Amino acid sequence: MKRNYDLLVHKYSVCVMGFVLFCANHTKGVGLKKIQKYFSLTLPLLWLGAICWLSYSCQSKTTDVKQQSSIDKITEPIPVILDTDISGDYDDVGAMAVLHALADKGEIRILATVASNQSPLVAPTIEVINTYFGRPDLPIGAPKISGTTRDSRNIHWPDTLMANFPHTIQSNDDVPGAVQVYRSVLNSQPDTSVTIITVGYLTNMKNLLQSPPDSISSLAGKELIRKKVKTWVAMAGDFEDGREANVRKDSAASHYAISNWPTPVVFSGFEIGNDIVTGLELVKSGERTPITIPYRIGISSRPIDRKGRPSWDQTAVLAAGRGFDPYFSTRRGKFTATADGLSSWKDDPEGPHIRLVKKMGTEALTKEIEALMMHRPKEE
Repeated sequence: MKRNYDLLVHKYSVCVMGFVLFCANHTKGVGLKKIQKYFSLTLPLLWLGAICWLSYSCQSKTTDVKQQSSIDKITEPIPVILDTDISGDYDDVGAMAVLHALADKGEIRILATVASNQSPLVAPTIEVINTYFGRPDLPIGAPKISGTTRDSRNIHWPDTLMANFPHTIQSNDDVPGAVQVYRSVLNSQPDTSVTIITVGYLTNMKNLLQSPPDSISSLAGKELIRKKVKTWVAMAGDFEDGREANVRKDSAASHYAISNWPTPVVFSGFEIGNDIVTGLELVKSGERTPITIPYRIGISSRPIDRKGRPSWDQTAVLAAGRGFDPYFSTRRGKFTATADGLSSWKDDPEGPHIRLVKKMGTEALTKEIEALMMHRPKEE
């Protein structure tokens, strides 16, 4: 736009200079009073022309900006794979509610929902929530090569979901390996199109990176990722304290995955979601759904959660689905996860990683996320 604007000004300047030269050639030998009279008649016309010209150019500039904004908003749903340790904590339930809400709104397209937790009820829990939101056929995988386990069976919300809602999967044993699901789904998608969202351990990221060529794809894992993945968005790291569960629980996998990932990575750190406390509105609703039950049981069982549960995982899904603005600003740099699971960050304008920084006020962002968590399934 600036180039077009400058061109208009240049053309107008040439016209004015031409007019002045014309006047100079045609007023030779004419008296001063006649020259003054001549210019007194023509100068207002020049001023009027200048005003109209500049007004037109500014209007054109504004119109183009509006058109560009409209164009930017017309986008296809973002294809995403969610990787979750659900059952380890119930903010994953909130994250899956946000995921399906964004899908129902046409903002994302869910390709698969993968478990990063070897606790046996993770895959069934994922299936219950997918089925509740009308997507029972989404591919589900679980770690088979290596992994770690953490669950919440002691407060009985996963088994409560199993007992009260339809599902066909009984345990993680009933689903294919996470790497197999990743390779199959990625191989079927257009190049540089897929966003991977991890809200749990980075076990599958490491195993996928290390996967060899197979009958699904002739590419090794890292090359398949490089070809098919646009962005990885991870709820991982604590950039204030340095200790965060998703990084520490499978620290070797975290260290390897973060060090070797070949595409852009966005990190939503522990500090981002820690004061975005949600869940009480779900409990107050009185409904019995696969989203409300874990929050009702979890909040009533844990005194620390009496005001709700921090929304660590939801922030990653929100950023992946809707982008950063107006929710977050960013810093570029390098995130290092040590072999023993400690997180550290160094600002670097040329660094390979992006870190979310709070932008929207906590109260407003809390309402935004809780509203998405309250989303009900689309009616058939």
